[in-house]
Amino acid sequence: MLAYRGGIFPMSDARDDPEIFWIEPRIRAVLPLDGFHLSRSLARTLRRSRYTVTCNQAFSRVVEECAMPRAGDESGSWISHRIQASYQELHRLGNAHSIECWQPGEDGGSSLVGGLYGVGFDGAFCGESMFSHATDASKVALAWLVAAMRRAGASLLDCQFQTPHLASLGTVEISQQRYLRLLKSAQHAYSGDAGSGGGAGVGAEGAGDDGDAVVSALPLPEAFTALLADAEELGLSSSPGKLIAQSLTQTS
Repeated sequence: MLAYRGGIFPMSDARDDPEIFWIEPRIRAVLPLDGFHLSRSLARTLRRSRYTVTCNQAFSRVVEECAMPRAGDESGSWISHRIQASYQELHRLGNAHSIECWQPGEDGGSSLVGGLYGVGFDGAFCGESMFSHATDASKVALAWLVAAMRRAGASLLDCQFQTPHLASLGTVEISQQRYLRLLKSAQHAYSGDAGSGGGAGVGAEGAGDDGDAVVSALPLPEAFTALLADAEELGLSSSPGKLIAQSLTQTS
């Protein structure tokens, strides 16, 4: 957690690599929470609630899926068994979270077809990896993450490295120096012990440097629950994706 709060993150060379090295890229990818690119097709998928979306219901399975080798990728996964175990412990401690997309099956059950996971603290969420086994599944998970972070009052969504897929969804590249300023601001704005965990925030009032009261961001699971409550209040409990699409359409 000290590493994440300082702007660096772990990687390995291979799935079975026992060594971990720490990355501080010169150029960082972030997704502005008011800049998510919501395509018409993705908005349609959200409104129709093609997938059931949950938070922290299958964290281990999401990480396992993210660690699986991609088709045509001979380099293997950077998510080593050691790193996976570390994130599992962070999840147990309330610092790492997952968003899952489930597809209903003909037998009445559902299959995990997409998702993402990352580390959350104060007003920041550091996305680690995502996967998809169905059309737009990972995009839906990311849309819900953005909506939940906005509902939480968070400010920084770190995507680490730019990819064409992420760029199509609105990520931008900034210098590491600027990223560190944003990261400091995301932590400075919220109360609580800077060395503690607690999801995406500490969920309490505190005092800033000038003595004014500040209200911290909700932890991601609580923000996710709040989104579902908002949907129910609007009569959209059976199709909460309509609320997500509406909220993202206003800023995309």
